[in-house]
Amino acid sequence: MSATVLLIDDDVDLCKVISLALSKLGFEVETANDAITGLQRAYAIRPDVVVLDVMMPNMDGWQACERFREMTDIPIIFLTALSEQTDVVKGLNLGADDYIVKPVTAQELGARVRAVLRRSARGGNGTSGRNASVPILRFGDLMIDFDKYEVKIGDERVDLSPTEFKLLSVMTRYKGRVLPHEFLLTEVWGPDYVGEVDYLRLYICYLRRKLEKKPSQPQLIHNEWGVGYRFCI
Repeated sequence: MSATVLLIDDDVDLCKVISLALSKLGFEVETANDAITGLQRAYAIRPDVVVLDVMMPNMDGWQACERFREMTDIPIIFLTALSEQTDVVKGLNLGADDYIVKPVTAQELGARVRAVLRRSARGGNGTSGRNASVPILRFGDLMIDFDKYEVKIGDERVDLSPTEFKLLSVMTRYKGRVLPHEFLLTEVWGPDYVGEVDYLRLYICYLRRKLEKKPSQPQLIHNEWGVGYRFCI
């Protein structure tokens, strides 16, 4: 069964072009030309991934992303003309899974969509980062249940995004070993992201904020300068 992509962009002609291109790549594509309609369509059709523009009237993509994240962990890809690094960081901070600057080829967009689907296990080919041989891991007060897709510190549940959970899963699978940036990027985001070290740094920061007692003095996730990261127990 093909994955459904919801494309939200106020450029009607661009929506037609992208919709046709993604359809040829095997995706089911639904479109909306404003963010409010996009949110309504998402509620009605439950797409597998949302491709979202930023600069739209009435409600922009930033606001729409926040609304999505209030109700779902569906993968979100920003597709926008905004190319500043601050914009990229803002998009990821709001909970987007990827950020693409226009223009983009159909092949690259299709590859990015498949990548976020793999990471979230919505494409049917992944395991949500599960470590099948050890369904539950414990590190002091930290408990990771791969079958239930659940993380707790003591009795308190920790909410992680699909990407955060996948990154934590990979690091715990190789606990105690130094994992190079390139390895983590390939395992979590896919080979197309091997040079996106800023993505990795940002998500390491997210995990530290949620898991470490003192994020500025991490005890679980150690930085091996110039090489990568190591999960310590």
